[in-house]
Amino acid sequence: MKYFYKLLLSFLFLTFYSFSFGQNKIEEALIGDWNLTKTAFNDGTYEPSDSNTYFIKINENGLFSFNLGEDPTDITKGSWELNDREIILYPLADDFSIKIDSSFIELDSSNREIKYFADGVHFMSNKNGQLRQKVALLKFSITEINKGHLQLESEGTVSHFTQKYVRHSSAAPVSKFSVNSIFRAIIGMAFLVFIAWLFSSNRKAINWALVGKGLAFQITIAILVLKVDWIEAGFEAISRGFVTLIGYTNVGVDFLFGQFGIGKIQGPLMNFAFKILPTIVFFSSLMSLLYYWGVLQRIVYVFAWVMKRVMNLSGAESLAAAGNVFLGQTESPLLVKPYLGKMTKSEMMCLMTGGMATIAGGVLASFIDFLGGDDPVQRLFYAKHLLIASIISAPAAIVAAKILVPETEDINEDLSISKDKIGTNALEAISNGTTDGLKLAVNVGAMLLVFISLMALGNGILGWFGTFGGINEWIVANTQYSALSFELVLGYIGRPIVWILGVDWSESVFVGELLGTKTILNEFVGYLKLGEMKANGILSDKAIIMSTYMLCGFANFASIGIQIGGIGALAPNKKGQLSQLGMRALLGGTIASLLTAAVVGMMY
Repeated sequence: MKYFYKLLLSFLFLTFYSFSFGQNKIEEALIGDWNLTKTAFNDGTYEPSDSNTYFIKINENGLFSFNLGEDPTDITKGSWELNDREIILYPLADDFSIKIDSSFIELDSSNREIKYFADGVHFMSNKNGQLRQKVALLKFSITEINKGHLQLESEGTVSHFTQKYVRHSSAAPVSKFSVNSIFRAIIGMAFLVFIAWLFSSNRKAINWALVGKGLAFQITIAILVLKVDWIEAGFEAISRGFVTLIGYTNVGVDFLFGQFGIGKIQGPLMNFAFKILPTIVFFSSLMSLLYYWGVLQRIVYVFAWVMKRVMNLSGAESLAAAGNVFLGQTESPLLVKPYLGKMTKSEMMCLMTGGMATIAGGVLASFIDFLGGDDPVQRLFYAKHLLIASIISAPAAIVAAKILVPETEDINEDLSISKDKIGTNALEAISNGTTDGLKLAVNVGAMLLVFISLMALGNGILGWFGTFGGINEWIVANTQYSALSFELVLGYIGRPIVWILGVDWSESVFVGELLGTKTILNEFVGYLKLGEMKANGILSDKAIIMSTYMLCGFANFASIGIQIGGIGALAPNKKGQLSQLGMRALLGGTIASLLTAAVVGMMY
């Protein structure tokens, strides 16, 4: 419980701050291009065949333009203002021949407004040099505005709009340095190191030289793979091969399901069940085969040797950290199976944190599908970044682990890899990998079904609770959410954390929601939500990239049980220690993923 109280005290101020500072008003949520998708009348519903013809554009300078008729050239322009939850549209004045009988100048610290009157009626204003007619053209009640969806009601007619996706293209965003992004990243990294220090089991024993080397190593790798052209080209080539491998899964999917016409059915459920989950099975068998042939061990050895030389780690924790880049949190310990029983507490913490901070190759393929869809440019782009994320999170995990549980014992520097094989021959290795992948795929599908359903149940309960005391009304008026919900709670808890790492304040509530979803539920639900936000144009390119890196890890509460069961089966004498380190490993894995996001954020 003491860890819980420390966490509560650490984030209480920041959470309170996220509600009080820079509160996203409904005006901010309105700004953008909105396309009409459906209008419901008393006697029926109308859905336009071309939603681009029917639109409302709300500009941040107080002006608007709209066309709600069939003639695409019939565009009305004017000014708008918000009165509580009612948006009022005023047309621009075309007739200035009205006789003005009086005017009134109103000044305050930031505005200068001249009000014009005719026959005692205020009909026009000149506010900060802009003429605005004060005869309302239309008045709409805002009944819902939430994540790219706008619902307006006027005289019993309800119109639904979606925000047009105009900020991002299929081309990959260009990475760049700026003084602001570097400064924000440094502040964010310092904050994360402070949190790790706050929860350290032995602050006096922290090896700050190792911490400095680890952070420098992480930043160096990120700069090399993202800023040095020939190295970046190499990673793109690897990513292209990875995407090509994913494509081979479709051959098996078409053979198995195509004859039933399933491949022709469109929709997120079919896409997930018959395209994404099979990649987990395929890649699990492929990783098992590569492990049997010894290919993975050789690659892991190279990574482990580099980390051992740079950061002065033990052989076991170097191998485990490198193994986590390619294998899952229960498969990677097989590389150091002979050492598990004698590993120090700090080494065990490093092993667990590394498993929390990285992902396995099989699920990485699924995340490429979530974010890249069917666009080959986007698939290649996110394949590269997900591969990089898993690599540079390895030194970040070591940094977090060595602050949380510093090394105080003698270590074994032997760097030899376990000779245990997954199977007695190649066919058995494929069979074992297929079986394990099938179990994982079914487990992932079942977890998503349960977690998403439980989230919907939680939202129903919270939404009902929000009907009391005007809570939902306050949320609609002061946030970008439509009611009290699980997403809102997670968003505002995580908001100050992601903001301090470099995410823009206007987007931080959504990125905070992703962080909370990943930690409480799992990274699969987080990536599903990120894919939806990306498709709806809710997040900027920088926020999407930082979220991609932030979610790239197994750091969630369920993983504590998975590690205790998986690693404990290999080293039964360490089960008690695994249980003691579970919460710290979760915190360390989360800190590592956030460090990675901060490092990448400085380059965008």
